Order: sequence, then structure tokens, then C-alpha cells
Amino acid sequence: MKIGSYTIDKDSSTFIIAELSANHNGSFQNALDTIKAAKRAGADCIKLQTYTADTMTIESKKDDFKLKQGTIWDDKYFYELYQEAYTPWEWHKELFEAAANEGLICFSSPFDFTAVDLLEELGTPAYKIASFEITDIPLIEYAASKGKPIIISTGIAKLDDIALAVEACKRMGNNDIALLKCTSSYPAPIEEANMIMVKDLAERYGVISGLSDHTIGSTVPVVATCFGAKIIEKHFIIDRAIGGPDASFSMNEQEFTDMVKAIRDAEKAIGKVDYNLTEKQLKGREFSRSLYVVKDIRKGEEITKENVKSIRPGFGLHPRHYNVILGQKVNTDLEKGERFSLSFLK
Repeated sequence: MKIGSYTIDKDSSTFIIAELSANHNGSFQNALDTIKAAKRAGADCIKLQTYTADTMTIESKKDDFKLKQGTIWDDKYFYELYQEAYTPWEWHKELFEAAANEGLICFSSPFDFTAVDLLEELGTPAYKIASFEITDIPLIEYAASKGKPIIISTGIAKLDDIALAVEACKRMGNNDIALLKCTSSYPAPIEEANMIMVKDLAERYGVISGLSDHTIGSTVPVVATCFGAKIIEKHFIIDRAIGGPDASFSMNEQEFTDMVKAIRDAEKAIGKVDYNLTEKQLKGREFSRSLYVVKDIRKGEEITKENVKSIRPGFGLHPRHYNVILGQKVNTDLEKGERFSLSFLK
């Protein structure tokens, strides 16, 4: 999978996305400042959300349209929330340009066909399907038909939902698919993270897998990296004090910086399967045990447990020979502290 200049595969470093979402809190300048801060924090990408209240829902005060799912947004109506949280479409072009100027990849989550059309005009390098849209098969098909990589969050998905979404992409001739493990709670409890599913998603569907994270802190992204996540997405805000619908579960610049470092350190620690020793590790073998003369031995005397032992350092004969040499006679005088050698045997 290639997104802009970034190639994502099993051998690549983790692609780290800073999710802008509603964290501009209605200010274009905040949006620009967030992009610059994301670059400083080590993100590879800034991600937007492309919708309006009218493309997301309808303005209605009926009970169906009131949030009451135990979220931080409860008691608001859908239209009210999206009117507050959306990123004005007239900002998009300049935000894409600002990201490019910072050396960041920029793409977005579309929530209807018109959003896909706008993002196509802007030359988006990929599409992200949000968790709650995984059941919108027509939207997935339309986005996939554009031939760009499709990243799909699985926050509310059952197995058949994921299968239908993957099939929708493939039906459009698009096999550039990534699935992100996600827990659609805001914030998400760490005990519901289930990071072992990152590995399972990749193996079960033969795709790139990763994490869209709403937990507090960086523990879950680091664990995801250890389970093979190649994409990590985290909500990002310049300062939680500016407020907004997503502020409470978003990372600030220092927290995101620390997370990026922790992920990069985890990647280094994971390494690769390799039983060859480095020069430094080989040097360390000097501290291993080997066979040494620990008491003077005269020519013709037997080797016993009292005059030859397995001790540190590791310059002498390998200890695997110990039981073989016991009871044999030596062919020369040996001094205490001498490295034992098979050449000393009669």
C-alpha cells in the first residue's frame, strides 16, 4: 500500500496519523496551527473529516436524533453536534496545501458521495472510512472505485460487517485495503482494546492492519505496534484548553511526541528473527563460562572436579566437554588459571 510518498507493508515503519477531527474548534487558525504541531510531534500524516451537518443527518428534535448512548456528547442532537464539529469544506484546499508545505501527507474521512467528490478534486491520496460508516456499503464502494487506498475502522463491526466492507472494496477492483482495530468509546477503556485483534485482522483478511485509538495515553498504540500494527491513528489537539467535542480524548503535542518516540522505540525493540550475534554480543560471550585449571596439575595426573572447573571468563574450553575430560590424564604440567584445552589430554 502506497499513500503519497509513504509505502506501508509488513517491513515498513508504522504510519502515524494525527487526527484533526473537530479539534480546530471552529477556528481556521487553530487548524493550521494543529498541522504545524503535528509535524513537530513526529506525525507522518494529518487526517481530516469531510462532512457537514446536512450530509451527516437531518435537523430533527425527534427522540431518535438525540444522543443517549452513554457518550461524552449525550443530550445533544446529532445535527447540533455535527454543526459544531465539522470542518468547513472551504478550508480543505488550504489545509491540504498547509500539510504539503509541512511535509505531511493529508487525506480525510468522507461521509457521503459529495465528500468523496470534493476529496477527489483535492487529489487525496487515500480514503479513511470511519467506524460508524463501515455498514455504508454504497459509500465504501464509491470511495473504493476511485482506486485509492482504503483504510477502514472496525469500531462497531461484527465479522460479517468487516467481510462485507472488504468485499465491497474488492468488488470495485480495489485490493489496497487496511483494517484498523478500533473501540468506539470516547475515551475507550484500555481493557476493551483487544490488541491481539490487530494481528488477527491482518491474518484473517490478508490486509495491512493497524489501530484507530481512543484510549488515554500511548500504552495501547505501543502494544498495537508489537502486534504488527502498520498504521496508528490518534486524535490530536494543540491544547485541550481550546475545548471542542473531541478535546477530552485527544493528545496534545507533548503527549503525541512521546507516543511517536515510544512507537519508534518499540519498532527497534521488535527487530527481526536473527540468531547471529552482533560484534557487541560476541564480545559479551567473554563473560560466559568455560573450563579452566583451578589447581596446579602435574603431568600424568587425572583431571578431577577439584582441579578443573567451569568458571568465568569464557576463553577456555567449552563446558560441554567437562564430563568427557573428567578422569583422563594430562600430558603436561598445568598451572592454576590456565585455559584448559583438549590438547592437554594424553
